[in-house]
Amino acid sequence: MNSVFIALGSNIEPREEYLRSALETLSEDASIFIRKKSSIYETAPVGYTDQSDFLNMVIEIDTSLTSDDLLQFCQETEQKFGRDRKIRFGPRTIDLDILIYNQENSDIESLIIPHPRMHERAFVLIPLDEIASDLIIPTWGVRARDFLNELPESDLRDVKKWRKNE
Repeated sequence: MNSVFIALGSNIEPREEYLRSALETLSEDASIFIRKKSSIYETAPVGYTDQSDFLNMVIEIDTSLTSDDLLQFCQETEQKFGRDRKIRFGPRTIDLDILIYNQENSDIESLIIPHPRMHERAFVLIPLDEIASDLIIPTWGVRARDFLNELPESDLRDVKKWRKNE
């Protein structure tokens, strides 16, 4: 089995439903077992900021899929829920990013592992630290918490644990 961390995000309503449905789609596949789920966090958009806030979370899975097959499965799931890639970092129904696949390093056109910007993003590092605080991130050899400590307070302030109806 392969140990994988995946970031999920949505900022098109119904955001929570898109996250839940994506989790269901992942768990219904016989080759994927969801081991851990972080809390859901509401986060300000990064990059393209003229859009609604995101709901983000990170999951840990075990899978028999190769990294390429898992990427294809994630992209098919995004398409199933109407993901539109017209604007880079733009609004999305669901986004599934493979963060870490085992302790492997990969740099091919379709998939870079670990995710090349994960160490700069509080909306990834906070939920990752929640479910895997001792995980050493390949390539950098650093824990998520150590990267979190390096981020500006303004980045951290934009990530809040989400509570429905608040």
